[in-house]
Amino acid sequence: MTGASPLDATVERVQAALAASPWLSGQIGILKVLPCAVYTTDAAGRITFFNDAAAQLWGLHPKIGDTEWCGAWRLYWPDGRPMPHDECPTATAHKQGQPITAAEAVAERPDGTRVLFLAYSTPFRDEFGALLGAINILIDITERERAEQFASQLASIVETSNDAIISKDLTGVIKTWNKGAERLFGYAPSEIIGKPITTLIPSDRHDEEPEILGRIRRGERIDHYETVRQRKDGSLVDISLTVSPIKDSFGRVNGASKIARDITERKRGQTEQELLLREMSHRINNLFAVANSLVSLSARSARTPSDMAEALQARLGALARAHGLTRIGLIHSTETQRDADLHSLIRAIFAPYLDGTTCERLAISGCDFAVRASAITGLALVLHEFATNAAKHGALSTPEGRIHVDCKLDSGTLRLQWQEHGGPPVNGVPSHEGFGSTLARQAVTSQFGGHLSQDWKAEGLVISLTIPVERFIVED
Repeated sequence: MTGASPLDATVERVQAALAASPWLSGQIGILKVLPCAVYTTDAAGRITFFNDAAAQLWGLHPKIGDTEWCGAWRLYWPDGRPMPHDECPTATAHKQGQPITAAEAVAERPDGTRVLFLAYSTPFRDEFGALLGAINILIDITERERAEQFASQLASIVETSNDAIISKDLTGVIKTWNKGAERLFGYAPSEIIGKPITTLIPSDRHDEEPEILGRIRRGERIDHYETVRQRKDGSLVDISLTVSPIKDSFGRVNGASKIARDITERKRGQTEQELLLREMSHRINNLFAVANSLVSLSARSARTPSDMAEALQARLGALARAHGLTRIGLIHSTETQRDADLHSLIRAIFAPYLDGTTCERLAISGCDFAVRASAITGLALVLHEFATNAAKHGALSTPEGRIHVDCKLDSGTLRLQWQEHGGPPVNGVPSHEGFGSTLARQAVTSQFGGHLSQDWKAEGLVISLTIPVERFIVED
């Protein structure tokens, strides 16, 4: 030992301790090839050994006998604060003389990448109890932490999703239930977890579940399957369903995840769109029929082509004004809303179909009152359908045809009776109701809360309307 440096003496003491420890001396070769980072320090905290895994974790090779406490270029506490090397877990174990277990820290490599690790530092002593150094194990938990953060984020996404996200096993038993499912179906998790998924399926659709489970067992995914499910209160809801297999660590399917999205509003929008398209088609067909009728009416009384053109233009203009009444109050309309009295509204609707003989072919009797602008659209639509049908098939399709409209107020109810005379013979109730009649009936019931009935008498059609007056009369 004569002439040896203090470092050499320390190394000799560590080597002597390793030799005196059968476990350490016998396993030092194994420590070199372990996949986890292992290094040793002397009593002064200088590194005396490290394996390849430690060098890989640090991103560098520290100088044996010179680098103190830890081989990392820089260290940080888990919250991001810089950690001095003399406060690292190894230094703490030296100073306290006690093992440090699973202390978290972050090592920064020279290339700037950071590694989250757990440190296990165990001091070792000679036979006299003198501290010789410590053996230190560093476990890289970066990927585990990333996986935990991902799992936490995924759980948060699932829990806060507006969609219902449910998992079930291969027997169809519900295993998980998020807030979206609770909002959509009305069940709390404690009420539904552990119950069969068929609890949510209407009885007439129970045959869907075996097919879904069969496809899941085969590893198939079901995308955007539109169906109907049942809430806790028994009401039905339209949903779009996506079902995916859940696999274990061996790749075996052991369950299914289901995402259900409420598409009630979308379905309602589709229905309204279809109704609108049907109405457009119906109105276009009616326009052709009405135009043909107007040409026939104009030809009867015209003596010259110019007379016919003038009469036809007048009637088409009246028809346009009548259609204008049905535009008042529509969303985004730029027209100023205005009130109209009931009798004027009836005359405006009839004007295109009468050959300058309004008083002779149309009789209006009974009460008259101002109709509020918001109700003109619906009422004009109903009257227009009546007049169109009369021009195509009823009293207005013949020169001798007459129509009498009687208006009465009775205990807060408008009773409007439309009676046709002199039209083609009526051969009983038609085999089916046309779209225009359906549209008129829907307007009366849904917009006005009223009732519409038709009596197909031999002498002519009689239509009766009863509507609560508060729906459309302008208050004084």
